Amino acid sequence: MKKVLIINGGQNFGHSGGKYNQTIAENTLEALKKFENVEVKVSNISEGYDKNAEVDKFIWADFIIYHTPIWWFQLPNGFKKYIDEVFTAGHAKGIYMSDGRKADNPQINYGTGGMLGGRKYMVTTSWNAPETAFTLPGEFFSETSVDNGPLFGFHRMNAFVSLEKMESFHFHDVEKNANIDCDMKLYREHVTTVFEKELKQQLV
Repeated sequence: MKKVLIINGGQNFGHSGGKYNQTIAENTLEALKKFENVEVKVSNISEGYDKNAEVDKFIWADFIIYHTPIWWFQLPNGFKKYIDEVFTAGHAKGIYMSDGRKADNPQINYGTGGMLGGRKYMVTTSWNAPETAFTLPGEFFSETSVDNGPLFGFHRMNAFVSLEKMESFHFHDVEKNANIDCDMKLYREHVTTVFEKELKQQLV
């Protein structure tokens, strides 16, 4: 039995109602239904959470799937608070033991004290920015991808606790030009492809 934790970081704030990321989470569940022997738990951050119970979920899971909007090029405040609280609560309790360094040579091995080894994660993000803002010369993100640019720190955060990255999926232009049916179809295909690969590798 493979265990999947879905973390929905969408929230109701300002002009955002969190509905788009709720739809993404629902489509994740739909895509995972085709796999046998997969158990899923969902954490909807906007509904509240117990930080220690969330630590237990990270330890329980084989795969973590994060869904988050991007606000001002960063995680929304509720999701960032969740990470701060849950990961801190997981210190020496299953998420990380230390920063990995030793007193006799503190210049090396930073970021090697994670306790979630053997687990993997995937992240989806939703943007007002069109995909071309990341790919075209002269456009806003200077041809830097979401993963290598705005999400660089997020990926290092997961590496710090020893989680291994799976291929991300990013939704673009969701405020002005969203094509939800098409986007969700492509996303379900992405989830299917990623998990078929992961589950096949674990059977080898």
